[in-house]
Amino acid sequence: MNLVQSNPWIIALLVWSVVWKLIALWKSARNDHLTMFVIMAVVNSAGVLEICYLIWLYFRNKKTGNPAQQ
Repeated sequence: MNLVQSNPWIIALLVWSVVWKLIALWKSARNDHLTMFVIMAVVNSAGVLEICYLIWLYFRNKKTGNPAQQ
């Protein structure tokens, strides 16, 4: 039996990871964070690294009052 067919959580985890990765890569590219872009593009962390980056970016921009970079 195919692994994906026997465990639908794999598909859910893949979708979850890809969505967060694309959002975080887009934000890091727009903010010229090349180091974070490369790290997130290479490391597969099931979305955890990407979510941490987006939270850090949100609070950093909130502190500086720069909503254009969000």
